[in-house]
This record gives sequence, structure tokens and C-alpha cells, in this order.
Amino acid sequence: MIRDIARAISGQYNAITCYEKLIRLSPKEDERKQIMEIRQDEINHYHEFTRIYVRLTGQSPRIKKEECPDDYKKGLEFALKDEQQTVDFYLDIADKARNPAVKSAFIRAAQDEQNHAVWFLYFWTKIIHKSE
Repeated sequence: MIRDIARAISGQYNAITCYEKLIRLSPKEDERKQIMEIRQDEINHYHEFTRIYVRLTGQSPRIKKEECPDDYKKGLEFALKDEQQTVDFYLDIADKARNPAVKSAFIRAAQDEQNHAVWFLYFWTKIIHKSE
């Protein structure tokens, strides 16, 4: 469980940095605003998961950094796949959690991640249809 929470923290950190890049790459103001909102959710999750980790271990987590595509379309596809996979991962953590606060934090985060995936799919689909 501790390893999973550490992995979730790294995932949130990487999402925060990736979405900062997507904000810069986005050609449309409305998309930038929505990605900023998504990024803020990820920042909130990062802080909450880090608090949980420190409370459980007494240590700060180590971050495993990952790369994010430099192309907006590829970045959207990367983000939507990552968000969708994260939903299942967070629900698995929630299922294993004995602490109600931990369970609740990961269920809420899974719901947010699903919402994020839908937004990224929407933006990605608009690009795909535009290029046809």
C-alpha cells in the first residue's frame, strides 16, 4: 500500500509538470483554462497524497520523474490514457485502504481523474476531427 501511494504521488507530480507543458502548447484559451483547472486538481491530490504518505511513514516520498510529449496532440493522448489508467489504480488503492480518510481521498481522486480523462478525450477528438 505504501508503495502504491508513493507511485500515486509520483504520478501526480508528473501530471502537474506535463499539464503545465500542455497549457503552454494549447492553441485555445478555453482549453488552457480547463487544463489549468485539471492541473489544480492534480496539485491538490499531490498535496493530499503526500500528507497521507508522510503520516503513514514519517518520511517524504521520492519522486520518479517521467517525460511528457512535446506535441499538443500527443500530449493530450498521453494525458487521457494516463488519467484513465489512474482511475483503476486509485480505486484499487481505495479498496485496499483500511483508513476511511485514505479510502475517501482515493475515491474522490479517481472521480476527478475520470472527469479529466473525459476533458482530454474531448480536446483530442476535436483535433482528430479537424485534421481529417
